[in-house]
Amino acid sequence: MNILFIHQNFPGQFKNLAPALAARGDNCVALTLRVKKPMDWKGVRILPYQITRKPGDGVHPWLVDLNTKLHRGEACMMAAMQLKASGFTPDVIVAHPGWGESLFLRDIWPEARIGLYYELFYQANAADSGFDPEFARADDAMAAQRIRMKNVNNHLHLPLGDMGICPTDFQASSFPKAFRDRISVIHDGIDTEVAKPNPDVVFELPDGGQVTRKDQVITFVNRNLEPYRGFHVFMRALPQILRESPDAHVLIVGGEERSYGPAAPDGRTWKAIFTEEVRPQIPDADWARVQFLGKLPYDRFLSLLQVSSAHVYLTYPFVLSWSLLEAMSCGAAIVASDTAPVREVIAHGETGRLVDFFDTKALAKEIRTVLEDPQLRSELGRHARSHVVANYDLTTIALPKQLHWIDSLKKSPAGSAEPWDFKT
Repeated sequence: MNILFIHQNFPGQFKNLAPALAARGDNCVALTLRVKKPMDWKGVRILPYQITRKPGDGVHPWLVDLNTKLHRGEACMMAAMQLKASGFTPDVIVAHPGWGESLFLRDIWPEARIGLYYELFYQANAADSGFDPEFARADDAMAAQRIRMKNVNNHLHLPLGDMGICPTDFQASSFPKAFRDRISVIHDGIDTEVAKPNPDVVFELPDGGQVTRKDQVITFVNRNLEPYRGFHVFMRALPQILRESPDAHVLIVGGEERSYGPAAPDGRTWKAIFTEEVRPQIPDADWARVQFLGKLPYDRFLSLLQVSSAHVYLTYPFVLSWSLLEAMSCGAAIVASDTAPVREVIAHGETGRLVDFFDTKALAKEIRTVLEDPQLRSELGRHARSHVVANYDLTTIALPKQLHWIDSLKKSPAGSAEPWDFKT
């Protein structure tokens, strides 16, 4: 089978699926902005495309997002036309439509079956919009109109995709019924044989020290340190955390760019802003126990999760991070926000501890409870790992479902595929 992957940051969510298809003998090609020259990766031929047209001036602010997606869609279409001219005809196209790249692929290959990775449908009156009033936008009085325009890309993709896939029930539930009728909920998968407990782990610290499972280690992970993932809440809880847990090391992972939500004002970073806010409340001796690790290579990241005594995960009602499930798979005791995407994987008192997203005192209290009760910590970690192995394991659960989804997509008539019931 010829399979074409479309993702601006390939492999992205297809990092396990694409190599698995190539390994079983399918001819896999990917179009992406991520590379500058053609390359091979785990049996997948990766081809670049480039955006050459510059966006025009005078675009309405609500159209900037769609305008950017149109430029990507056009550029990807031009690359697809060249690929077609070279003799490649995909049986199946698997695309993440979030950046608009797949908008015109049906025009190039009308007979191909198209599967779309649906991540989130934006809503003005629910989920993440308006969740945190501290960071309200100046134009929030027009949020419904602005967000409606942001969803134009989703609506344009609805008639293009034969089937959809979405990693969690929470994310799938954000879509209108017309989308949900085509969506199968299948997680990307966690390699639980790689992300697993290691009682002998040693994590080297930037200051030359090291921590092991015998130490009290509080971990906090964001792709980028920002409010959407609760960085401000965690930082505001730090003075109490450090005061009440005098032996604990606090290790914070994340970059200083922007992934979601508003950028920090005045060209600053959220890390700088909230460090400046809480630093006067923290004595130097306590602050010395806080270390910002930046972005870590994956092996170091897993060692961090393996050494964690209390892993803190906070998020708006938004896309669930892989890092939470990876921490659970590593057997970490989780203290997390009581928000909808988290409740899908964490049962309070069983696979973790849940606290109100905004309650810094409750957060510090739960962390202290976990740190001071080794038996509780062990039980939470063991149950968390068992839950991930049983429901999100890459090899036994997620990948077989994804491959079945691909095969059912291939067999279905273009434009009329029904979602596969993978829960039966």
